[in-house]
Amino acid sequence: MLLAVGYVLIIWRYISGWNDLPDWELPLGHTPNTVISVIIAARNESGNIIPCLQSVCSQHYPEHLLEILVVDDHSTDETASEVRSLNDQRISLLRLQEGTGKKAAISKGVKIATGKLIVTTDADCLCPPNWLRLLASFYEQKQYRMIAAPVAFHQEKNLLERFQSLDFLGMMSVTGAGIHKQFMHMGNGANLTYEKETFEKLNGFEGIDHIASGDDILLMQKLAKNDPGQIGFLKNPQATVFTMAKPTWISFFSQRLRWATKSRSYQQITVTLILSVVFFFCCNIFLSFFAMFFLGTWGFFIFLFQFLVKTVADYFFLKNSCLYFQRMDLMKIYFPAQFLHIFYIIIIGTLGNLVHQYEWKNRRVR
Repeated sequence: MLLAVGYVLIIWRYISGWNDLPDWELPLGHTPNTVISVIIAARNESGNIIPCLQSVCSQHYPEHLLEILVVDDHSTDETASEVRSLNDQRISLLRLQEGTGKKAAISKGVKIATGKLIVTTDADCLCPPNWLRLLASFYEQKQYRMIAAPVAFHQEKNLLERFQSLDFLGMMSVTGAGIHKQFMHMGNGANLTYEKETFEKLNGFEGIDHIASGDDILLMQKLAKNDPGQIGFLKNPQATVFTMAKPTWISFFSQRLRWATKSRSYQQITVTLILSVVFFFCCNIFLSFFAMFFLGTWGFFIFLFQFLVKTVADYFFLKNSCLYFQRMDLMKIYFPAQFLHIFYIIIIGTLGNLVHQYEWKNRRVR
């Protein structure tokens, strides 16, 4: 009962926080004046880097205010030659010499960057045309030192990919609500913006550089620890960066396990507490299903109550997110996704606290 009540309160907080977060519209007649450095860390991304760079180069943003830094993280494929083939003066290719991994690549990019504002995205992402204009206008008027913005999946082909897409839209509402109400700070490195000066004042990834993942959330929580009011969320569908969902269960679990392992390093107790409530509530639903065979009718009602609480709460939460991002088509798979979500939370939540090493980009990392 306590877990069910706690879960409903968490979902209600997310819904109310997201709905209370104002939309950001591009100001009429706005002329940007901020130099932006887009940093893309890339390792073995020859199949994705060209479309990504083309989407960044096609931004409705003044050319003299934009530089694009691609940091090649020891790629063994044709990533570097693909970047050079574009022959755009705004693009610079950097080769990572010291260190490995995304944090080392971003750190090198920030060191070289001439922009006041650092914008990070991933090499397998596509960025909408007004992405940088929206980020610049939001920054220039709000003066946030760090800005998170939406990331979504697209071009889904099957149930697994649609499940990921639905789950991710919910995560965007969680991110926006948490930042807006300042009760939890999370973000995604595929669409994260911060001042170069702020990165340097935080000493970059110092203190969290031993963790392969966490170039987004852990960096944000470093800032939030001292100045949570300086972090904002840009709520506008046109600022959404798109990427592809993982095509197989193995790649999906590998990605989510990588994300989960950094949870042990979260500096905000609120984030850990919320994740714990969600995890134990899902475990409780799973266990109460088997309890039916021992407790009879009473056990059945316990299971039914918990399952209905989660199903109804999640329905209103995800429907709210899908309506905003105009993806109501994803709600067609809501009920099978609900079962998948329970198992996914239990498996990843458990492994995330037990597994200390995993495979990523053909490397064994911690």
